[in-house]
Amino acid sequence: MKTHGALGDRLILAGACLLALAWMAPLLWVLALSFKPNDFLAGRTDVLFSPPFTLKNYADIFGTSSVFRWIVNSSIVAIAQTALTLVLSTLAGYGFARTEFPAKRWWFAFVLAGLAVPEQAIVIPLHRLFADLDLHNSYSALVLPKLAAPFGVYLMTQYFKAVPKDIEEAALLDNTPRWKVFWRVVLPLSLPAQATLGIFTFLNAWNDYLWPLISASQPEMYTLTLGLAATQSNFAQSEGIGYLMAQAVFAGLPIFIVYLFFQRHIVQAVAGTTVR
Repeated sequence: MKTHGALGDRLILAGACLLALAWMAPLLWVLALSFKPNDFLAGRTDVLFSPPFTLKNYADIFGTSSVFRWIVNSSIVAIAQTALTLVLSTLAGYGFARTEFPAKRWWFAFVLAGLAVPEQAIVIPLHRLFADLDLHNSYSALVLPKLAAPFGVYLMTQYFKAVPKDIEEAALLDNTPRWKVFWRVVLPLSLPAQATLGIFTFLNAWNDYLWPLISASQPEMYTLTLGLAATQSNFAQSEGIGYLMAQAVFAGLPIFIVYLFFQRHIVQAVAGTTVR
């Protein structure tokens, strides 16, 4: 029986490795093509790990005069969206999980209904609203529309509900104000969930293209994704594939680094290992 069990474990592991390789194959293809000369890729794109190689594609990115300004813009927008979303979602999630107020279930259902509204459906109203407020081409316009995060509220609500009430009740019996209980007791327990929400929020903010395309019409307010797309003259031509792949790697590298630093918190939040 142990032999059959070990064989089954090995088959599962082998299947997981094959799935991981299948998932990584497009990423490796993009990375390899980013180091190939564009004139070589005009003829073939099936030679990945053999010469010729070049760094010209990445040099062309840094040769763009505004690329560092776009990086700063993306960093400001992504960090601001992440921080404010964490604050609002954490407070709202704790309120829904631990406090009682009129029509709480209806309000929670109303928040969750926001998950069913596609972003494209509210682009025109948002554009007119920020145009009337004269806020386009500003950081406020790039950050504020994304602060309504139904998924963040749902995630934090469910996480706070999983925290045993005994932890809070012991502190409340000592006449400790609820905000102190939240700040000193509950909030530290929610760090894995906040890390997960923060990573997803940062990723969406960094990769967002539709709303910056509408709101940021001045090149100095472009985010990195919008700025890099604006430097491409013709997507249909194959002569710039290497440069295009280098842009994809360059834009995705910060997300990869952030995930490496916080992947442990994501696993803890999903597994619920921090809540006993």
